[in-house]
Amino acid sequence: MHARNFHAGKSDGVWAIQAESVTTQPRLVPAPASLKVLGGIEFEIDLGTSIVVDGPESQPIGEYLAGLLRPSTGLPLPVTPMTPVTPVTRTAKAAQTLPENSLFLGLSIEGDLGSEGYTLDVAGPGITLIAGAPQGLFRGVQTLRQLLPPSVERKSVTSGPWNVPGVRIVDRPRWGWRGSMLDVARHFFSVADVKRHIDLACRYKLNVLHLHLTDDQGWRIHIDRWPRLTQHGGSLEVGGTQGGYYTKDDYREIVSYAAAHYMTVVPEIDMPGHTRAALASYPELNCDGRPRPLYTGTDVGFSSLCIGKEVTDRFVDEVIAEIADLTPGPYIHIGGDEAAQTAPPEYITFMRRVDETIRHQKKSLVGWEEVAKAALSANSVVQFWNNGSGSHSGAELARKAVERGSKLVMSPSDRAYLDMKYDSKTSLGTKWAGFVDVRRAYEWDPADHIPEIGESDIAGVEAPIWTETIATASDLEFMVWPRLAGIAELGWVPARGSWDEYRVRLGAQGPRLEATGVNFFRSSQVPWEL
Repeated sequence: MHARNFHAGKSDGVWAIQAESVTTQPRLVPAPASLKVLGGIEFEIDLGTSIVVDGPESQPIGEYLAGLLRPSTGLPLPVTPMTPVTPVTRTAKAAQTLPENSLFLGLSIEGDLGSEGYTLDVAGPGITLIAGAPQGLFRGVQTLRQLLPPSVERKSVTSGPWNVPGVRIVDRPRWGWRGSMLDVARHFFSVADVKRHIDLACRYKLNVLHLHLTDDQGWRIHIDRWPRLTQHGGSLEVGGTQGGYYTKDDYREIVSYAAAHYMTVVPEIDMPGHTRAALASYPELNCDGRPRPLYTGTDVGFSSLCIGKEVTDRFVDEVIAEIADLTPGPYIHIGGDEAAQTAPPEYITFMRRVDETIRHQKKSLVGWEEVAKAALSANSVVQFWNNGSGSHSGAELARKAVERGSKLVMSPSDRAYLDMKYDSKTSLGTKWAGFVDVRRAYEWDPADHIPEIGESDIAGVEAPIWTETIATASDLEFMVWPRLAGIAELGWVPARGSWDEYRVRLGAQGPRLEATGVNFFRSSQVPWEL
């Protein structure tokens, strides 16, 4: 039997469901906005199950779902279009006309789901996933995979059964920006490493990949008009080991892969500070025109482009033009942080000019909170990171940005920086912002973190990981997981749950991470189901 309907009956062609005793709640991360457990109902995916899609927009998500399930289940799971496709089938009523033993993925203009919301029904003869847009279907698939046994994540055939509990889920995100920032400048990570990171991040409904591509230690994206940036500036990394860089085709591959997982790539080209790799590659970018040696240490705040020099203006215009041409997303991150060697008036002049350059490329500027010192266009996005005090504290700059019409991405270093050590025993990472254990990364609310900043001022939340001490993909996973799952939940759920409730749900993710071979931190704060 593909469906186990202990308390379900069919009357006049419609499945009538009586939820009897409440069964164990599925332990999902992020938690859905609305979840109802339908007691006594299960759907089993078996040899006869098919994936039915309602048209060409749903087809790729259907193929993606089949690709997730086939390796572990060994089932054929054919993806078939519903025929004929009519406006009637593109509604939640479609489930009433579906063949039994099917997983239906469809788009609907009904309801208030937005671009990422979805409804998921596991009842009667099959599973119905409805969304307002393809990305909503994709988010719903991530929920569906968590309703299946953890072994579904394995890449080799394992034993079933593949049962899905009866549920009714209505879900949509709190904010539209839910990001992971990966620093590939301090230590370089391959295209395959970045794809693996995307695979894991999208499971928890993250939708932004912020790539920190340039810094003092390395320039990691090829620029045709300035080839020595990568040839020389990308040759090393922290510690003096061999670096690397992405060709334009490499970068396009990452962007395309992210898009297929409904993640927007936001490239960061850090200016005017954090620029030693550029200054070493092109001496004319220094005010004295003299070359600088490559830098493989971890200090910050010692480098600056020469502001106002004609060659600097040309460099900025040409680099941004090439990055904009490569990037289909609406944002270019300009960094702007820790520019201690740039005089304040020159910094403001530089930022205003960069803002104009980015707008000329029909993109919006994103920058760390320091960019709020300049009066930027209202469609700019400011990323809060520093909890320090004073007139130029992160909180004060964040308030100034909001007053000028910018939205905030919340990344407080003492909560969301995943390069901070978990505790005093953590061998990797740093601790300048304090220890950030799994509970601390989860137990805060972006909407009340800064006084006078509220829900509507925020674009979303993002967890950066800086890689001064992180040199391998295994080390990266150890520092990212499981903390990134908590940050993802903060960006998705309408209101943060209690730590005691969340830690149980997070513990249920342990077997799923293990099944995927993730080197995650087994925090003693979490009751792992291992």
